[in-house]
Amino acid sequence: MQADYSIECGADDECLEMPWASEDGKLRYIDLKLDPARILDLEEATLFPELADFLRLTNSSSSVFQTAKCDAGFTHDLTMDDEVFGTEAKFWCYVDLLFTSPIRLHSFEQHEASATNLVRLLHRAPEMPAAAEFLLRRCYSAEDPSQEGFYFTCYVFGYSDSQAEARQHWGIALRLVAGALADVSVGLNNQV
Repeated sequence: MQADYSIECGADDECLEMPWASEDGKLRYIDLKLDPARILDLEEATLFPELADFLRLTNSSSSVFQTAKCDAGFTHDLTMDDEVFGTEAKFWCYVDLLFTSPIRLHSFEQHEASATNLVRLLHRAPEMPAAAEFLLRRCYSAEDPSQEGFYFTCYVFGYSDSQAEARQHWGIALRLVAGALADVSVGLNNQV
């Protein structure tokens, strides 16, 4: 499995306002850490049980992370980075992840160290047509925009020419990413 991270903290890069809401107000942040049963309120989680499982694990009480947004689907639109897999399609998802601790949320160094650790853990996974990418980005409070922090957008991809097989590869990769996030959580929870 391929894994990498990059930093996108420039003035023109995407950032996340928390709590977020779509312009029309139909979509908005749901605190799944506080109310895990609300996972079933997310259309993506009902369509893709693999994603629902990921959200449950990532928002569990033992996790140092919580999720903010997600989406998933299947596409034939590939990028140059996808060409290494030699397929015509991919199943994908993204999940925005934030640290639950305000100290960690505001620490660029903590984010960078965690991204490095996540990539290292995922490089141990068996070779398979799948990839994970963590983008380190800026976030800020909707109530007080001067309260700036950081978050990860985690992309997970499964590759194949068939949708069923691409989804299978994606599901395996998503479980591997959830396991890596759990390992990072254990390590951070054990720090004094």
